[in-house]
Parts: sequence; structure tokens; C-alpha cells
Amino acid sequence: MTDSATVTTRPTQAEAWKRYAVTAATVAGTIVATNVFLNRETRDGLSEAERSYLNESFQYTGGGLLFTALAARSFFKSGAAVRIMSANPWLVIGVSLVGSIGTMWGAMSVSPERPLLKHALWLGFNGFQAATLSPLFFLSPALLGRAALYTCGVVGSLSYVGATAKNDTYLYMGGPLLAGVTVVALSTLAPLALPLGVRGLAVSEAVSLYGGLAVFSGCVLYDTQKILHNARMAEAGAITRDPIREAIGLELDAINIFIRLVQVLARNSSGKK
Repeated sequence: MTDSATVTTRPTQAEAWKRYAVTAATVAGTIVATNVFLNRETRDGLSEAERSYLNESFQYTGGGLLFTALAARSFFKSGAAVRIMSANPWLVIGVSLVGSIGTMWGAMSVSPERPLLKHALWLGFNGFQAATLSPLFFLSPALLGRAALYTCGVVGSLSYVGATAKNDTYLYMGGPLLAGVTVVALSTLAPLALPLGVRGLAVSEAVSLYGGLAVFSGCVLYDTQKILHNARMAEAGAITRDPIREAIGLELDAINIFIRLVQVLARNSSGKK
């Protein structure tokens, strides 16, 4: 005899289309509202140097995220994800941090005049990100697909806002965003290090999820405008043109937004069952 409490019903086709319509309207409304409230005064247009630098940085960002997704899938299919999940969490965190930070620092600091080494370090950075993200493939593909779609919408719309806003509108956010990232990181690591109660865990999770979404969304605005600022500096000869360095920041923003959207969607879907 089947327990009625465990039976889940699938939505009808009409209900599914209604959900899709609501989701599409929400995404579109968010983009419009973001543009209206955060981007009332726009620049006249991008210079050729700004446009070229921004496009090249976005190309590396998209290529890095695609490589990370494909590599994470390969790690999962090879069984590496199982070994990662069964390992000591502190060991995983330590290796991930050392590897990611080391390759990231190398990719950002090596001169673009050494393209082979720079690209190798950049691929190594994306490989460490892929290994860390590979256990996510144990979740439903539909959930991961929705989180990826929402991430593209959030990052794309905020990048557009940052690229069309007046010069340096969001560059003041660097300090507050660094503080916010620190708080989010501490709230994420707190359950591993501190004996928190149920309420403390709930608060820590809320800060990590929703605070992280807000902070890393702000980072997209900041990093997009930083790319344009650096494009003008490079054109003036003050710094070296380095789109890989710019792309790494946007990649980290997108990955962090994706992870938190996966967690939010997973929690919401488990709560409905």
C-alpha cells in the first residue's frame, strides 16, 4: 500500500507552461527594473578600445565556463566526483584553495607576452574549478539546467548594465564588495568549524545563499566596469592589456552565483515534496 504522503504529482502541461511564462516574465521584469533603477544615466557609447577589450574578456569568460562545465562532467563520469565527496572535507578545501589560488595568481600575474604559460595556468585554474564542482552532477540535470539558465540571465543582464552605465559608476563598490565576500565566505565555512545550533545554521545558510547572490551580483557590475576602466588605462599605456586577467574575475562571479542558485533551487524543490 502506497503512503499518500509520499506521492508526488507532476504538473499538467498548462501548469508547466504557466510556470515557464511566470519565470520568463520575472527574468524580463528584473532586467528592465535593473536597467531603470541602476542605469538611469547611460554613456553615449563604448570606444573601439573598450568594446574590443570587453568582447575579448567575455570570450575568455565564456570559454572558461564552458571548459569548466565539460571538465566537471568528465570528472563526474570518471568517478572522480565520488572520490572527492568521500575524502576529508578539509583536505578537499585545502587542495582546492591551494590549486585554485595558485593557478589563478599565476594566470593573472604572468605577462601576456608569454601566452603558452598564461593559457596553461588559465586552463589549470578552470580545471581546479571543474574538480570542485563535479559533485554537483549528482543532482538533477533539470535543476542544474535551470540554475545555469538563471545564471546566464543574471550575469548577462548585470554585465549589460555595467557596460552601459556612466564611467566608473560602480567602481566605488570594490571595498564594500570585498567585505561582503569575506562575510559570505566565513558564513559558508562556519558550519565546518563552529558548533552552531539549528538557528545558527539557518542564519549562516541564509547569509551564504542570499547574501552571496547579492554580493556576487554586485561583483559582476564592479568587474564589468573595471574591464572598461582597464581598457582605457591600457589604451593610454598605463597598464598591459590582459583580457584573461579580467575574465577570471567574471568567471568566479558566475560560478559563485551558479552554486548559490543550485542550492536555492534544490532547497525549494525538496521543500515541495
